[in-house]
Amino acid sequence: MSALPKSINDTLELLARADYVAERSLATAVFLALKMGRPLFLEGEAGVGKTEIAKVLASSLDRRLVRLQCYEGLDVASAVYEWNYSRQMIEIRLAEAEGTRAREALSQDIFSEKFLIRRPLLQALEGDLGAAPVLLIDELDRTDEPFEAYLLEVLSDFQVTIPEIGTIKAKEPPVVVITSNRTREIHDAIKRRCFYHWVDYPDAARELEILKRKAPEAHVGTLDPLHTERTLAAAMVIPDASAPPLHRAYHLRAQLGWNGMSADPVRAAESPKRRVGQKALVDRG
Repeated sequence: MSALPKSINDTLELLARADYVAERSLATAVFLALKMGRPLFLEGEAGVGKTEIAKVLASSLDRRLVRLQCYEGLDVASAVYEWNYSRQMIEIRLAEAEGTRAREALSQDIFSEKFLIRRPLLQALEGDLGAAPVLLIDELDRTDEPFEAYLLEVLSDFQVTIPEIGTIKAKEPPVVVITSNRTREIHDAIKRRCFYHWVDYPDAARELEILKRKAPEAHVGTLDPLHTERTLAAAMVIPDASAPPLHRAYHLRAQLGWNGMSADPVRAAESPKRRVGQKALVDRG
């Protein structure tokens, strides 16, 4: 397992080695989350690279990635744990056939850890000391509010409570990355437990750098003056004969999973306000 970065510059280099072109404010949020052992909450439009941050951290820090993909109706049984009911029933049938165990002893046995099915959140908390995984809670905005309430214990104390067993606490807190596309507002109680960062669309310079790293075989031409700095347009020819010729970067962005449209103006206006607390750290480096 690799050591955590010791500065914002080290964080920028760590991300760059994995071909993730990050702005300094994002690297600051990542560094502070790693340094202080707090979750990182990334919010922004779909396709701006939020999920990729967790993948890059897992690969760069040589840690296992545990991913919880959120969806409407997600509950504790799918996210944290559930009991292996079929195995419990078999155990009960065997005990009845043998007739050697008392009912109380049997009830304690079938609700022990060997009958527990561990889901992503519990898997992340049971990482070995010195090898805590990276936990990605992806698209939290797709879940319901009751699940957010359940997450409060996980994010604040890095523990879960199972009534039949007790409290299971992480030996070492995992690196937690939470993402949201902001299809709905996430409760402030979640955000207070995290370092928050709004991930915006890359500007023209960063898009060019991403193109050079992700598609080095592409020959980038001139910028389209009819578009803003958020929308990169370039004349391109892909050398691969099997690939269709791409004459504008709009199509390349679609191929790479990007969206060239400008961010929502209301959310874009919120972005600098949410990052005011980081400004001094960014300036100092």
